[in-house]
Amino acid sequence: MSIVNEDFYKYLLALSYFPSFGPIRLKILMNNFKHPRNIWEAPIKELYKTGIKKNVFENFLAQRKKFDKEKAWEELKKEEIKMITRWDKKYPKLLLETYDPPNIIYYRGNFNLTQKPCLAVVGSRKYSYYGKQIVEKIIKDLVNSYEIVIVSGLALGIDTLSHKITMEQETKTIAVLGSGINKRNVYPAQNQSLCENLIKNGNLVLSEFPPKTPALKHHFPQRNRVISGLSLGALIIEAGEKSGSLITARFSLEQNREVLSIPGNIFSPVSKGTNKLIKMGAKGITSSEDIAEELNLTKKEKFAINNNQSIKLSKEEEIIISNINGEPKNINQIIKESKMKSSIVNSNLSLMEIKGLIKNIGNAEYIKL
Repeated sequence: MSIVNEDFYKYLLALSYFPSFGPIRLKILMNNFKHPRNIWEAPIKELYKTGIKKNVFENFLAQRKKFDKEKAWEELKKEEIKMITRWDKKYPKLLLETYDPPNIIYYRGNFNLTQKPCLAVVGSRKYSYYGKQIVEKIIKDLVNSYEIVIVSGLALGIDTLSHKITMEQETKTIAVLGSGINKRNVYPAQNQSLCENLIKNGNLVLSEFPPKTPALKHHFPQRNRVISGLSLGALIIEAGEKSGSLITARFSLEQNREVLSIPGNIFSPVSKGTNKLIKMGAKGITSSEDIAEELNLTKKEKFAINNNQSIKLSKEEEIIISNINGEPKNINQIIKESKMKSSIVNSNLSLMEIKGLIKNIGNAEYIKL
């Protein structure tokens, strides 16, 4: 095998712009030609000998004449995008163990995060309030308590929420895209600023698709296999019966990874998929400790538990918090159940929110944190 250098990367980059050369076919070509330059320059008769369909090479040769590999290389550098290939020593070991790992990973940010224990977190784009609570509680507890990196897909919904909550805790997250990672093609467009923020704060954004690749429908199952392939297991927070999150769960099973599922309301459409996974054998998860036990995670050395018992409460606060739980409760209910004056309840609720004991979720409704 030739040394992996700039020339190697440059020709491999050029080859990656031809979708017909997917992970399996490019691996076959590399086994035959040893270096991407040899593939690029090979006469069609030599390419035919690999056993790959002839029309694949006919299309490749026609497009190759018009492709400017030097321009593609310069654009990559201009966008500050880096490459790592399956022939590099730093290629993620867990991902390399999968059936069809990407030959190239394009990335921006801290690639060392792929060497740490990772958990895939995926769920519905249109999550419920319950799903939001799960991310805010379980994921928050998990990243603060254990050595773990959260991997998700930057999609709207649970993915976005997971990235944001992880960043808010000043812990690390990896976003895997179904498009190119150049600024203009980051998908969804609503998350382009989030993408830049992730990179700025020492996180990682990656994709197997070369720059300028649009987000096409068939890219997302491919993306999902990378999310699961980087991870020790996949946590499915909410999913309908035909949710793309279930594709991630399937890949996790195929890759011999743990599948973890949050049980949900049997009447909720976004819980049908997660409940079905549990019936099929996925581990039902109700706490961060459940996840840590399943994945054998290492607890952080300097983790201070910040729960209600560690904060001194006044008598009034004790009464109020005993009447609030994880379900939203209106202030009028709290006043009625606490049997205190509304002015006292109002002032104490404000203080308790400052202490981080409760949260006003709008419409004068509160939940316990």
